[in-house]
Amino acid sequence: MISWQLQEAKNKFSELIDRATSEGPQVITRHGIEVAVVMPIAGYRKLTAPKKRLGDFLMDSPLRSSGVCIERDRRTDLREIDL
Repeated sequence: MISWQLQEAKNKFSELIDRATSEGPQVITRHGIEVAVVMPIAGYRKLTAPKKRLGDFLMDSPLRSSGVCIERDRRTDLREIDL
């Protein structure tokens, strides 16, 4: 990631945006401390997209309609454990 001082980022905002879209995230610093990041909107949307629940992920799996049948082991001779 390329780092920009705040004043330079203000003065070259158009270049900052161009570089963010072509080269990836750009870090903005104020007094040497990282304070912000300018990044392409696609990357931002990917980071902020709602996460899928495990159940939804499994239900949407391409393997669901593949014909593979996995059966649950229902043996009753399982050993007991003390917790």
